[in-house]
Amino acid sequence: MTGKRVVIVESPTKARTLTAYLGRGFEVHSSKGHVRDLPDKELGVDVKRGFSAKWVVRDRRVVSTLKRAVREAAAVYLATDPDREGEAIAFDLLELLG
Repeated sequence: MTGKRVVIVESPTKARTLTAYLGRGFEVHSSKGHVRDLPDKELGVDVKRGFSAKWVVRDRRVVSTLKRAVREAAAVYLATDPDREGEAIAFDLLELLG
């Protein structure tokens, strides 16, 4: 464990800005928006299983980078926007990153 505190925000611009303010004890990453979505080429719900959603990861490299950072972190802060989209992104991050 590196002892770093990891902060995850939605946009790369916010990540750069927060990095300048938070200093060396923090590692700031961006989810680059939503990390998962419904598939483009098929129905996004499984009708036979109670209409459960079929999720696909948008960018596996972003998720892989975030998983590595979280695994090595002393603490993790999901600092998404305080709105519906931010809540959805934080929920998806929590499910994907464990």
